[in-house]
Amino acid sequence: MDEKPVLVDLREGYRVVTLNRPQRLNAFNEAMHVALAAALEEAEADGSCRAVLLTGAGRGFCAGQDLTDRLAAGETPALGGALEQFYNPLVRKLRALPFPVVAAVNGVAAGAGANVALACDIVLAARSASFVQAFARIGLVPDSGGTWFLPRLVGAARARALALLAEPVAAEQAERWGLIWKVLDDAALMGEAERLCENFARGPTVGLALIKRALDAAETNDLAAQLDLERDLQREAGQTPDFAEGVRAFLEKRAPAFTGKRST
Repeated sequence: MDEKPVLVDLREGYRVVTLNRPQRLNAFNEAMHVALAAALEEAEADGSCRAVLLTGAGRGFCAGQDLTDRLAAGETPALGGALEQFYNPLVRKLRALPFPVVAAVNGVAAGAGANVALACDIVLAARSASFVQAFARIGLVPDSGGTWFLPRLVGAARARALALLAEPVAAEQAERWGLIWKVLDDAALMGEAERLCENFARGPTVGLALIKRALDAAETNDLAAQLDLERDLQREAGQTPDFAEGVRAFLEKRAPAFTGKRST
């Protein structure tokens, strides 16, 4: 009998969510989609959760869609339906969560697995990890936000080559290109990811959520619209207890004690 397809480890102020199909390099099937969606919903509903760390069990982060079961049964996967039902809601959820999401890419991140990682707010990768837009190898189009993320992260020329050639990018190259935030020695990956989440768990959570909103909106806003949005979000941030605490801590020359709450 299969183990749980997603593991959730409750930490103080954050959760570690682990894709847990290591025998299939954590490739997505329906059960893993359902479990991951539930884990993220539960994290969002938990007022004490102020960050999520997403990683994979075993030697891979996520190999994308697992086609094995359906192909073995002689079925043609309904890929558009899977995107509408599972992948697109997952990417939207990762971007919209009201706290930071850190991806710790511990091995290969391929196809939709690569783009799910890129949907997270901060992406760390083990030195042995790699990223590959594998879709063209089987006649498909990069999905799960791939055609949106790639040109914005690495530019048009590299995005086209990555998508059309489907060649893997080593973690160190991904860092140099700005595809990810940082590459680390394999043994240091989870420690650094946990350190970031511990920091976020002590942070001004509402303000961090507003930063996410502002950066996402900047992808489509013109400057005038973005300036208006910054004004509105700054007003909202300025009404939080954490702003008042941050100012007090600055004046008193001490570390702030943020609560992450919208009101007292």
